[in-house]
Amino acid sequence: MRRRTKLNLNPKHVFIAVAILCFALMFLSYQFGDELSPIKTVVGDVISPMQKGINTVGHGLFNQFEKIASFNKLLDENTRLKEELNVLSYENKILLQDKYELDRFRDLYKLDKKYADYPKVAARVIAADPNNGFSTFKIDKGSDDGIAVDMNVIAGNGLVGIVESVGKNHATVRSVIDDSSSVYGMFLKTSDTCVVRGDLEKLQKGVIGVEMIKKEAEIQDGYEVVTSNISDKYLQGILIGYISNITVDSNNLSKTADLTPAVDFEHLEEVLIITEVKEKLE
Repeated sequence: MRRRTKLNLNPKHVFIAVAILCFALMFLSYQFGDELSPIKTVVGDVISPMQKGINTVGHGLFNQFEKIASFNKLLDENTRLKEELNVLSYENKILLQDKYELDRFRDLYKLDKKYADYPKVAARVIAADPNNGFSTFKIDKGSDDGIAVDMNVIAGNGLVGIVESVGKNHATVRSVIDDSSSVYGMFLKTSDTCVVRGDLEKLQKGVIGVEMIKKEAEIQDGYEVVTSNISDKYLQGILIGYISNITVDSNNLSKTADLTPAVDFEHLEEVLIITEVKEKLE
């Protein structure tokens, strides 16, 4: 018994053959239109479904190509918009930085007017240990700019600290919050004296210490503490901060309290140095 041979036809070849046949029929139809009319009818019945299928496939491929082109165009547009957004975001950050810097300069200007009797030089903070809350830090002005040891430093609403050491183009400032800092203060409303001591541990709660307040001192929470005239290094009348949590000591002879500094030491960027050293009493 003879085994039938299975034909393996390549769809591509079939498609090419059909296309050639279509072109051949078109040519014959053009040349011999009348003679081939019956044949055209029969062939048309056979070819029409094929043409419909070919047109459907062609339209499908065209639509797919259009979708791919549109998708690529959208990708390009998305990339362009992202780049524009990045540029606008960067420009917005620059504008915000300029605004914040302008606000800080306005604050320094107000502070300059507040202590108008004292000559001053502005400086930027260029180095600090953030773990110590700006207890000591370095500024970008030094002896070439007229800065000297023991000059008072102010910012925000009041006293920052004092110049501890000076180089030609830089200086180191020790602030009132440092553990070794001790400033003679005075209650602005009552003129009672006290001592403001730095305390980095307390500063975690936003305050430092106030000691040696007379028991009889009639003071209340919120009273302002300024530098006292009896201080040997600090000029008189500079705001240090605001009193709170007043308690009588165990010896029943004096009071202690907390003080909220007038300066935001967590965001210190610019300062004013009063270029005048207090004359020490002989």
